Amino acid sequence: MAILRKRWILSILLLYLLTDCFAAAGPPARPLRPECCMPCNEKSCSVNIHCTWDQGPDPHIPTTYILHWEPTDSAEEEQPTSSNSSSRVIDREHFYYHEELRVWVEAKNQHGSVHSEENVFNISDIIKPPPPAITLRQLEPLEIEWRSICSDLHYSMGNCDVRNRIETNNVWPKHEGGFLHTYTIDSPLPGTVYEFQVRCACSIGLMSNWSTIHRIRSAEKAPLGELNIWTYCGSSPASFDCALSWKKLPLSHARGVIVGYEVRLYYNNGTATLVNVSTAEPRGQLFCSDVQCHLPASLKDVSSVCVSAFNARGATVPSHLIMPTPAKNENEHALDLKMNEENLTVSWDQPLSHTLNEYVVQYKQVGCPPGQGFDWVKVDSSQETVFFKGNFKKYTPYQVSLFSLSHDKNVRHLSSVIGYSLEGTPSSVPLFKVSSIAATQVTLFWECVPLSMQNGQIQYYQLGTDEQNVYNVSASSQCENGTFELKHLHPGQEYKVWIRAVTGAGSGANTTARFSTRKQHDHYVYVIPTLLASFVLVIICILILLRCFRAKTCQHVASCLCEKVPDPGNSQIFRHMKLQINDPLAWICLPMYEQHPTISVLEVVKNQINLKKTSDVDEITWTAARDGCSYKDCQDKQIQDAVTKERDRTDHRCEREEYSKMVDSDEEGDREEDKDDCSSSSNKEQFTSGYEKHFMPTALELQNV
Repeated sequence: MAILRKRWILSILLLYLLTDCFAAAGPPARPLRPECCMPCNEKSCSVNIHCTWDQGPDPHIPTTYILHWEPTDSAEEEQPTSSNSSSRVIDREHFYYHEELRVWVEAKNQHGSVHSEENVFNISDIIKPPPPAITLRQLEPLEIEWRSICSDLHYSMGNCDVRNRIETNNVWPKHEGGFLHTYTIDSPLPGTVYEFQVRCACSIGLMSNWSTIHRIRSAEKAPLGELNIWTYCGSSPASFDCALSWKKLPLSHARGVIVGYEVRLYYNNGTATLVNVSTAEPRGQLFCSDVQCHLPASLKDVSSVCVSAFNARGATVPSHLIMPTPAKNENEHALDLKMNEENLTVSWDQPLSHTLNEYVVQYKQVGCPPGQGFDWVKVDSSQETVFFKGNFKKYTPYQVSLFSLSHDKNVRHLSSVIGYSLEGTPSSVPLFKVSSIAATQVTLFWECVPLSMQNGQIQYYQLGTDEQNVYNVSASSQCENGTFELKHLHPGQEYKVWIRAVTGAGSGANTTARFSTRKQHDHYVYVIPTLLASFVLVIICILILLRCFRAKTCQHVASCLCEKVPDPGNSQIFRHMKLQINDPLAWICLPMYEQHPTISVLEVVKNQINLKKTSDVDEITWTAARDGCSYKDCQDKQIQDAVTKERDRTDHRCEREEYSKMVDSDEEGDREEDKDDCSSSSNKEQFTSGYEKHFMPTALELQNV
C-alpha cells in the first residue's frame, strides 16, 4: 500500500514538471495593452511619452519586450525600441509632427513572439498632472480641501475623485467623483482617524495618480454604552479562581482614544478595591490584544466586579458582573460541538426557565496562558446556536462552556465539554501498576493521560494480558485515575499486562506491567496469625475469670452464673463494697443491675441473750494488744471469723444450702422463710430457727451496733 502511494505522488509530481516544461518551451505570455502619458510636475510637463505595460505571468526563459509605435496618419512604422522591463520612453523627436499615435508591445523569446492590443491616442490627451496636495479645512464637520496645478500649466480645472476610509480598514471603498477642490464628511465618528486620497484632472488630459494618504482625527466625545466583560476561569470551572477580561469598544462607541479602564472589585467580606489601569503604561496590570483586554489579578473571594472605559471626554456606564456559580443540575444542557480548524459551532437545548436573559458561550484553549486562546459571545435567550471563527489548532483540547445570565445579572455555569478541531492518537499512560495481588486475581491501577497529551477525546482504556483477553474500561469526562480487577488467573504464575488509551483516531502506545500471582497456600500466612491472636485472647479471658473467682471481692460471681444466693453476713456488705472499690477487676463480676446494693435495716430486739460482756471485751482487748492492731479492727476480725465458723459448721451439718430469700426492709411484701431444716439438729438449738442462724446478727454484732 505504501509503495502504491509513493508511485502515485511521483506520477503527479512528474506530470506537473512536464506541464511546466511544455509551457516554458512555448512562446511567452501575451502582455497587456500599454498605457502612455506625458507626466507633469508642479512647473511643467514632460515632452516625452512614457509607456508602461503588464508583462503577465513571470516567464521561465529570457524574454524581450519591444515597444512599437506608428502615426495613425502614416503607414510607415517608426523605429521600435526594445527593453527587458515593463516600461519604455518614446522620445519627442520621433513624434513631434504627428497628432495621433498607435502603440503596442511585442514579447519575444527563442520559441516565438506575441503582440499585445494596440493603444491609439491623441498626444494632447495624454497630459497627466501631478496629484493634488490635501489640507484640513475644518474639524466639525470634517472637511478637507486640495490644490491642483492645472492653472500653472495654463489649463482650466477639471473634476476630481475622492476616497476615504477609517485607519483600521485595509480596503478602500468606492471613490466619489465630480468634486472641484473640497470634500466634507457630515457625521464622522468621534475620535476616529480618517484617511483621504484625491486625484484630479485638468480640462484636457488624463487623471492624475492618487495623492499620498492624508490622516485626520475627528473630534472626541465621551464613550457610549458599556463594556462586554467576562471572566477567565482556567481549565476547571468548579474552582472559580478566575481572572477578568473584556472586549474593546468599537470605534462607534469609543468615540475617541481610550486612555484607561477603571475596575472595582467587591469582595465577599463587604470590602471593595478600586484599580485604575492605563493603556499607555499598563505596568503589568493589563494585557490587551486587538479585540480584548485581560486583567491578570486573581478574583478569588470576589463576589462581583464593575468595569468602565474612559477617554479625554468622559467614561462609559459601569458594566456590572456577578461572579459565576455552578448550577444545581450541572451538565443538564448537553452541548453539541462541530469543530474544525477554521470554525466552531456550538448548539444546546432550550431551558424551561423564564428568568433567563442571555446565554454566554465561551471557549478557551486548555493550557494556554490567561487571555490567550480565549473568546466568548453573549446571545439572546431565544438562541440555541453560536458560531465562532478562528484558528483552532490540531490535536489541541478546547474547553467549551455554557453559562446563563439572568435578568438580575446572576451568572450560572451550566455545562462544559472538551472539543478538538482534529483528533490524533493519545500518548501512553504515564503510570500503570499492580496495587494488590491474590492467588487468582489482581487489582490494577493507572493514572489517566494528561489532558494536554490526550490529542483527542479518550473514549475508553484497553487492558489485556494478550491480544485475545482484552478488556475495555470507559473513561470519565474528567481526568480521573482508574482501577480494574483482573480475575480468573492461575495461582503462582507470572503475567504481563498492558494498557493503552483509545480516541476517535485510534489507540496510543502500550504501557506494560509484570506481576506473579500468589501460590494457593499463601493464605495460611494470614490464617496462622489470626488463630494465634484468637488463642491468646481466650487465655486472657480465662485468666480474668480465674482472678474473679479467687478475689475476695468476687465471692458473689456464682450468683452471676447460678442461682442468686444472699450473703448471710449482712453486716459485712460495707466491707465487701470497700474491697470492690479497691479491686480494679471487681467490676467484671458484679451484675449490672446491682451496682449499688441496698443494705437491709435489721431490727434489734433485746431478747434473752446471755453475753459475757466483760470477758468478751477483755478477750478482744488482749488480742489487740498481742497482734498490735486497734480495738475495732480486732473486733471486726473476730466477728468475721465467728460468722465464717458458723457458716462452715451449719453447711457441714446440713450438707446442703440452708438459705432462703431475703427481702430488704425498703421493699414491699413480707419475707418468706425457708422452713426446711436439718433432721439431725441438737436439742441445744431447738429454739433457734435456720433463718436466725444464717441471717440474724450475732451478739457481738448487736453490741457493736
